[in-house]
Amino acid sequence: MSSSAIDPRTGTCIEFAALPNGDTAIRKSGHAAERPVLVFGRSELVAMFIGVKRGDFNHLVA
Repeated sequence: MSSSAIDPRTGTCIEFAALPNGDTAIRKSGHAAERPVLVFGRSELVAMFIGVKRGDFNHLVA
């Protein structure tokens, strides 16, 4: 299973893929073979999404 999210202003796209061991791989799409893949476990993703929802990273995109 995989999905992607795109910023309509810039066309930047991020891809997410579920791995067989339960981890999630994330990479910036576009010339995908050249892009590094970051792999996160479930607890790491949960922590990140909680922080995103709480606004902890808003200063990075302001």
